[in-house]
Amino acid sequence: MRTVAVLAQEGTIGFEVMTPGQVFGLANQAAAQTALGEAGYQIRVCCPGRTVSTVEEWGATQLRTRHGLDDIAGADVVVVPGRRDFLQPPDAAVLDALRAAAVGGSRIAAICVGAFTVAAAGLLDGARATTHWQWTDELARRHPAVEVDPSVLFVDNGNTLTSAGVGAGLDLCLHLIRSDHGAELAAATARRLVMPAWRAGGQAQFIEHRDVTSAGHPLQETIDWMARNAATTLDLATIADHAAMSVRSLSRHFREYVGTTPLELLTRMRVDRARRLLESTDLPVDRVAEQAGFGSEASLRHHFRRTVGVPPQKYRSSYHPRPPDTLA
Repeated sequence: MRTVAVLAQEGTIGFEVMTPGQVFGLANQAAAQTALGEAGYQIRVCCPGRTVSTVEEWGATQLRTRHGLDDIAGADVVVVPGRRDFLQPPDAAVLDALRAAAVGGSRIAAICVGAFTVAAAGLLDGARATTHWQWTDELARRHPAVEVDPSVLFVDNGNTLTSAGVGAGLDLCLHLIRSDHGAELAAATARRLVMPAWRAGGQAQFIEHRDVTSAGHPLQETIDWMARNAATTLDLATIADHAAMSVRSLSRHFREYVGTTPLELLTRMRVDRARRLLESTDLPVDRVAEQAGFGSEASLRHHFRRTVGVPPQKYRSSYHPRPPDTLA
């Protein structure tokens, strides 16, 4: 029997609290129904005082459980979901319970911004970790002893695990099942969740392009123009002409205010366009390359894999919607 303790703090994200119970519970069901033996997961939701409320903005619900912080002790895995005020220090009792569980041999697994709680307990110091792409810079700033990787879906250090967004939390739970019982049970569980059986932890987070400057910044007009014209042939000289700057001045301003080069930003824009085309159309990959602004299919494959972490076709197979009659 393996115990999974889910630590729900005040203002917890309700979906993330329920995710481990559903995934590990379905693993129990899948094992029983497919002659794979017994998964033997016991799930405990543990709350300070045995009562917490979920995020108010997303429909506040009061959770009452049979398990308090003391019941974290001895769990094989302690899952830490995110909470609404994750930038505020967690309660000292929560941190003490996490540290005691880690000392006792529990694996500590954070979902999304739950990584901030685990980092506050000092359990990620000297280790590699990730969190949602919107907050990786902040995690690195607040916890310089943590090696923050902003690009991956999840990280498994053995004794600590962290994941990116909510979807990556599902991947992380399936990864734990795979580690405990093998790929067959993980795949059977994934089928019951109607999700891909395997997305590697090193696969890149699918980050949407965000405005990188404020609307009033002198570079924003050029950045917007680049986005509109990303499918055309653009080079540094053309971009500099639009910005009414020299190439050298343009590059310096981009690095100072945007944090990257003009051509790297242009590549990200093109990858974003290719990603949307792969999700929403049946265009052949060479046509996707053309319409996204890459000169060739080979160029698309190179930049897409470097940025997203998987080839275009593999991305499409996971994210292109399928008609109902194609679903197994």
